[in-house]
Amino acid sequence: MRIHLPFLKRQPLVAVVRLNGAIGMPGRGSLSDAALAPVLERAFRKGKPAAVALEINSPGGSPVQSSLIGARIRSLAEELGIPVYAFVEDVAASGGYWLAAAADEIWADASSVLGSVGVISAGFGAHVLLARQGVERRVYTAGESKSMLDPFRPENPEDVQRLKVILNDIHANFIDHVTERRGAKLKNDENLFTGEIWLARRAEELGLIDGIGHLKPKMQERFGEKVRFRRYGLKKPFWSRFGMRVAQDALAGIEERAEYARFGL
Repeated sequence: MRIHLPFLKRQPLVAVVRLNGAIGMPGRGSLSDAALAPVLERAFRKGKPAAVALEINSPGGSPVQSSLIGARIRSLAEELGIPVYAFVEDVAASGGYWLAAAADEIWADASSVLGSVGVISAGFGAHVLLARQGVERRVYTAGESKSMLDPFRPENPEDVQRLKVILNDIHANFIDHVTERRGAKLKNDENLFTGEIWLARRAEELGLIDGIGHLKPKMQERFGEKVRFRRYGLKKPFWSRFGMRVAQDALAGIEERAEYARFGL
């Protein structure tokens, strides 16, 4: 039983939310707006925190889920008047950096990888393999673009052009988000939005982060040595303890490792 003594002043509380993994991927460990919504609600509302700190370690993923999660963070921060600090671990690239940019300040380890403000779409073409095996692809559509980018048919230049238009529009949304959130901190550099990545000190020079710093000492610097921390994060589903969905999670793990590998991690 907890006895409330109003004359005793409690030390400031910082809610710590861990955002670890690829965004919008299949599998139980993936970050998504639906999964993180209750986590973020508790972090911002429980115990009247003085700040919310985001522990970010993500190579990116879905641009839509990145946007939804980032928007939810901003909505709660503005509604409740709570400052948000992002602390990058190994990587905050692509969608991972989108999440970091939702914070009021971004801090990173000296060896953290940041940036990759760009958009990528990748796939495979299997039409030659099918032809060698004597397999004929038959597709019937209503609408000339319905079978766009079919991996079992030869690549169509018109389809590629349509895809590039979509990618450029998403890229523009990404640039708008970073520009709005980082504002005058950003330096005028021609490589800033090319998808390039940097280590933290160079990212600081470009204005992508506010400096080199780690969560506990930085929060103690801001809120005092006796600041309290309360941690929040995604929990493993009950069925994962019994080895269910093993194949799906294994495939998701391979996809996630491929995302990290793009940044040498």
